[in-house]
Amino acid sequence: MAKRREARVEGYLSRLYGYALSLGNDRDTARDLVQEAVLKALAATRTPTDEPAYRAWLFRILRNAFLDYARRSGREVATPESEPEVDSNAIWRCDDKLISELTVRSAMARLKPHHREIIALVDIVGFTYMEAAAVLDVPNGTVMSRISRARLALMGEIADGILRPLPRAAGRNA
Repeated sequence: MAKRREARVEGYLSRLYGYALSLGNDRDTARDLVQEAVLKALAATRTPTDEPAYRAWLFRILRNAFLDYARRSGREVATPESEPEVDSNAIWRCDDKLISELTVRSAMARLKPHHREIIALVDIVGFTYMEAAAVLDVPNGTVMSRISRARLALMGEIADGILRPLPRAAGRNA
């Protein structure tokens, strides 16, 4: 039974870590939050049997662990301590995908924590609005308005970012 519980949680570790990283914006904090959430989940006497409910339950445990962490530290963790790791050779290949990823990561790091959180749940983890509402313990409509505002804020950060496209040379085919 314990092995089955561990295997069930294990399938969510990478997504839990991604969500924790978006909340805390720090890799060490994210690892600590995931560890705390997994320990609580494994120690629980009752767990949801339905897989979507189980997934939402795990993410709620992680979110509550983050809120506890933020309260204990007396501050919100809002800015990254270091830039994302990037393969420097890949930059020089002018890879559009890499440039887009760096642009979005940079903009995400500048967002307010509550905007990062809702984008992480809906757009990165892939929760439905209903599942995100269960994790956040808010009505479905609140999630819809929060994600809308967060996406607008993200687009604003991208537009205000320091990366600008190079002008195309005249007569050159795209």
